[in-house]
Amino acid sequence: MEQYYSPSSTDVHDEVEKLVLRMNPPRVTVDNSASKKATLIKVDSANKYGSLLEVVQVLTDLNLTIKRAYISSDGEWFMDVFHVVDQHGNKLSDGEVINSIQQSLGPRACNLRSMRRSVGVQADSQQTTIELTGRDRPGLLSEVFAVLANLQCNVVAAEVWTHNSRMASVVYITDVDTGLPIEDPTRIAKIKQLLRYVLKGNKDKSSANTAVSLGLTHPERRLHQMMYAVRDFDRDELHSNDQSKPLITVENCSDKGYTVVNLRCLDRPKLLFDTVCTLTDMQYVVFHATVSTEGLEAHQEFYIRHLDGCPVSSEAERQRVIDCLGAAIRRRATEGIRLELCSEDRVGLLSDVTRIFRENGLSVTQAEVTTRGTQAVNVFYVTEVSGDPVKSETIEAVRNEIGEAILHVKDEMYSNSPQQETVGFSLGNIFRSRSEKFLYNLGLTKSCS
Repeated sequence: MEQYYSPSSTDVHDEVEKLVLRMNPPRVTVDNSASKKATLIKVDSANKYGSLLEVVQVLTDLNLTIKRAYISSDGEWFMDVFHVVDQHGNKLSDGEVINSIQQSLGPRACNLRSMRRSVGVQADSQQTTIELTGRDRPGLLSEVFAVLANLQCNVVAAEVWTHNSRMASVVYITDVDTGLPIEDPTRIAKIKQLLRYVLKGNKDKSSANTAVSLGLTHPERRLHQMMYAVRDFDRDELHSNDQSKPLITVENCSDKGYTVVNLRCLDRPKLLFDTVCTLTDMQYVVFHATVSTEGLEAHQEFYIRHLDGCPVSSEAERQRVIDCLGAAIRRRATEGIRLELCSEDRVGLLSDVTRIFRENGLSVTQAEVTTRGTQAVNVFYVTEVSGDPVKSETIEAVRNEIGEAILHVKDEMYSNSPQQETVGFSLGNIFRSRSEKFLYNLGLTKSCS
């Protein structure tokens, strides 16, 4: 008997959505004359779930700062105005950036959902993507990179976040010998097994996880999702009394059927992406919003409903929105001293650098690893494992061991200080022997003597 395919309601909805977009292609205007301080970007298009996040993602990936925004997507139409400046706080003058905005958001971008990668990160097909989550601890990143190096994996890019004693990382690796993605199932299984062993440590038996993904989701959005999965939004004792803690209120507007979310916090790059990403992944739709920056403070107001059309319906849901938005803001907020490393890339570089951090009592709170041609361009934020402020002599000892010409401090407190006398005695041999014993126990070295 002949079989007929009956399309589901989801398939029909997707086809209708595509038809509406083809009939009403996005219109993008980049205006440098309307404001003295910022470039205005206007986006008009047929509305669909996630439109706002896709636009904000494009602007964020181009390293633009959104100073103000007016958003309306009630009904079938999406109308947004963004006031943006470049990394130096100036209006946009780079023709390539303006062209990228128009190309990425305009009619030629038929499917914004296909954009997967941050600007500057290699394409998915060129590497294997590994996702790691678990409870953070001093030296964890050093152990992860040591395992990968010993498994003959070259780390070509990585993003690492830590917050509220949790860690999430997306790591892009290739085979050392071939430079190609690793696809052998047996080898992948071993990589996952050993990394999971590292993540579990002595305590974390539940949240530790490794996965090989297709990299279909924007990496920074994926990091938000991974942190949410390990519940980094749970009570944050470290910052419970911090005066810089975001001020977030969630109230229902009964006459309009919306929930109104108001947020005030210190402004920083990518703040709007983080909040919109969180609301979207929690399956809320933003119908109206205003965003403004006054001095160092950012104010965001969202009129939202759940994807099912209902406003926030309980006290528990209201508190969850507050907690999750607070965590989204906190988890990207940089903590510690910023160190930038630029050198010729080589196998094991990250393992060596993070080992030296650990040997000098430093903990990595955030990291961004990229490879540009043959150059490794890495950024690390480090703090003292003890929780005390990082000492200048510690930084200088690290720079002396790694190389002062390739490791630079991007922090006013240290970059303007005179060079300290380097420490003659190092605990490197002690820590190195412990590291070798650790790898021996994993079966990665032949001897721990």
